[in-house]
Amino acid sequence: MNRRQFVSSSGAAAAALTGSVTAAPAPAATPQRALMKVGAAASSEDARLKAVARHGIKNILGSARIADGRLYATVDELKRMRDVAEKNGISVDVLNPPFLSATHIDVEEHPAIMLGESHQRDRDIEALQTMIKNCAAAGVPCIKYNLNMLGVLRSSRGAYPGRGDSTYNVFNLKEALVGGAVVRRPRAESERRPDPPLTRAGRVTADLYWERITYFLERVIPVAEEYKVRMACHPHDPGLPPEGYQGVVCVLGTVDGLKKFVSIKESPYHGLIFCQGTVSSMLQDPGQEIYDVIRYFGSRKKIFFVHFRNIRGRRYDFMEVGIDEGDIDMVKAMRVYKEVGYDGMMFFDHAVHAANDPGGQQYAAFCYGYIRALIQAVDGMTD
Repeated sequence: MNRRQFVSSSGAAAAALTGSVTAAPAPAATPQRALMKVGAAASSEDARLKAVARHGIKNILGSARIADGRLYATVDELKRMRDVAEKNGISVDVLNPPFLSATHIDVEEHPAIMLGESHQRDRDIEALQTMIKNCAAAGVPCIKYNLNMLGVLRSSRGAYPGRGDSTYNVFNLKEALVGGAVVRRPRAESERRPDPPLTRAGRVTADLYWERITYFLERVIPVAEEYKVRMACHPHDPGLPPEGYQGVVCVLGTVDGLKKFVSIKESPYHGLIFCQGTVSSMLQDPGQEIYDVIRYFGSRKKIFFVHFRNIRGRRYDFMEVGIDEGDIDMVKAMRVYKEVGYDGMMFFDHAVHAANDPGGQQYAAFCYGYIRALIQAVDGMTD
């Protein structure tokens, strides 16, 4: 070491000992990134997948073609679904199974699990267990499902005037009790269900509903955990009074009910489809309350994917409006999903009606762009 190097190093050492040198600033914390993805529900048809990819969507809720009326897809059927998606640059993040949908119990083709019909219920649960195992083998990480008896109830569908030529769905409990609720059925048909009569399930108390839910979870979640496939359950839509409707007490129609649900068979593979519109319609003041509900389930990693939609109104009296015009501050909501580190799909749900938009494709494109813009916006925001 020469004299200049010695003096320099000695001086630096002495300054460090006497505290005369200012400490180097700590490196700036890396801003938290928004991890959410725009998602879509899509069939395994090549044309449909190309339409989804056209909007820059790379993650979907997929449906496999299942032969022979089975309640589960084979590994090959699931792989074919994935192969078609991957050729279009798309990942199947969640599977839509052929049963356990949001269908009214009176028209449901496979009602045994919800009716508690012992032998057939066990066979249907076994089919779902097989689906879980096959999803693991085929690389599909999540399955959606419903534990629903009354379907999706509204007091009117497409009758309330909205922006331009659009119309909205409405739920008003008083109207439903007097005139009956309109039930969405497969293939977009509907019929009015008054209160009464009872459904074919008869009277279903809260205790009986919880018993059937627990029976299901005790047999399904351990298999999901073993094979590392997440099971995402949709809440009951809408929230109904504690005395029930058509004799059924819908226990997954309150936030407290959802909290109880995720606590049964605690597992990282047991969680929710967090339908923001449905959960908002459970609240008295959704524009203020929904953000803490997102925090509760999001911080516990119980949100497996999100139906990102808006409502105007409150519990027992609301309408489904355009994604950008309801009581929920959607920018604020998106920031909360970022805050809790949610990293799954965000996709629109329940399109508004318009005669000049058959199938809701224009509205879907609008929602895809709106959600993508919000993700990009909150990704650049720091608190």
